[in-house]
Amino acid sequence: MNSLTIGWIALPFLAGFTIFLIPKLDRYLAMLTAIASAGYALELFLIESPISLEVLDNFGVNLFADRLSSYFILTNALVTLAVTLYCWQSGKKAFFYAQMIILHGSLNATFICTDFISLYVALEVSGIAAALLISYPLSDRSIWVALRYLFVSNIAMLFYLIGAVLVYQTHHSFNFEGLRGSPPEALALIFLGVLTKGGIFVSGLWLPLTHSESASPVSAMLSGAVVKAGVFPLVRCALLLEELNPIVRLFGMGTAALGVSYAVFEKDTKRLLAFSTVSQLGWILSAPQVAGFYALTHGLAKATLFLTAGALPSRNFKELEEQPMNTALWIPLVMGGLSISGFPLLAGFEAKVLTLKNLLHWQALPMNFLAVGTAITLSKLIFLPHESGEQSKPIPLGFWLGVIPLLGALIVANCIYYPAYNLANILKAIAVIGIGGAAYAFIFHHFSVKLPRIFEEFDHLIGVMTLILLLLFWVAFQ
Repeated sequence: MNSLTIGWIALPFLAGFTIFLIPKLDRYLAMLTAIASAGYALELFLIESPISLEVLDNFGVNLFADRLSSYFILTNALVTLAVTLYCWQSGKKAFFYAQMIILHGSLNATFICTDFISLYVALEVSGIAAALLISYPLSDRSIWVALRYLFVSNIAMLFYLIGAVLVYQTHHSFNFEGLRGSPPEALALIFLGVLTKGGIFVSGLWLPLTHSESASPVSAMLSGAVVKAGVFPLVRCALLLEELNPIVRLFGMGTAALGVSYAVFEKDTKRLLAFSTVSQLGWILSAPQVAGFYALTHGLAKATLFLTAGALPSRNFKELEEQPMNTALWIPLVMGGLSISGFPLLAGFEAKVLTLKNLLHWQALPMNFLAVGTAITLSKLIFLPHESGEQSKPIPLGFWLGVIPLLGALIVANCIYYPAYNLANILKAIAVIGIGGAAYAFIFHHFSVKLPRIFEEFDHLIGVMTLILLLLFWVAFQ
């Protein structure tokens, strides 16, 4: 299995470089690589003992793959496969597929890292590949958004690297467990980098513009898979070091609240989905023990929603209410939205139940309240008008090639935690979604608030990093 793991890590990078040499193989290599990752994830899920590889033992550089990793890897594989199929007939050049598969490989590496230096390399590669995908249209706007993404990401990772050096100075090891006993500054700097990379709490205010301004397949990759690269190390550290567990949970709860507060007032579909992603990342962090399953269900549903949003006649909710969409597009919106809201028969229901079950007592009431907020947010999509496809614009085949596997996976994954299906959980889920839908229909649908975007500007984002760093220093010194 160790040899298989090494080959699996190398495969996406070999495929990516092969695409540059033989461009005609671009889509096929991208698809086969994603399928290989899905197969590896399923194999990892089934084996009883985790896989551990010592790369540089003297420096604590290790790779560790277990069931937690398998959920994140499977999410990455399915989202990459869906985006590849979605773009199959779009005329995308080999450069697009090469960067996408290199991004896929760097994310895979992130999900098996247990040391800070390997994680740094993987995150930096993923950041560069993601920026190149964002800039792919080569418009002035896309190039600026990509540079903004790269600048913010790299500044955050510089802080992270200083923290990693402090860990090494203390223990002569880069291992995650080196955070225990390291100077408080190490924890603050490393967490600042990872929080920003993952879009957690107010550090996540840099993500909505990036996700909303990118092309729909790129948005699906970013929101479905890439942001998980910043979340995964936080989850791993929370599980390895019990003293960090409440800190991660607290940031998770704050992130869930911040994201949903913005999302319920958004008038743009892609920005709503982006802020919803920020909120759902908070749910992933709120219960680290079951974070993998929630990450999987969120990645599948959010990729579906972003791909569907790209096919809508408009991004503006007011225009969508006046110009009904094709019913065939409305169905994926409903299924994705209901899954994230926790509706029975979709995998999001089990993930939501499992997460609520693993909350600490001080988290229970706020998170249940935020579950209603999630239902309100997604109701904005579910209640949009629609009409039969006879009078609507035809939907490209590529759309169905991408969306159907995601929706199918949401249904199949519904068997992972079947004990969730008891009468109390089902009634509670329906009640939460019902209350959220009613609140939207009678209150929020008629309530308009324009939230300021000043904090999303580049200079303010750097200021927010400073504030978060001060907060982290305060937490670390407690």
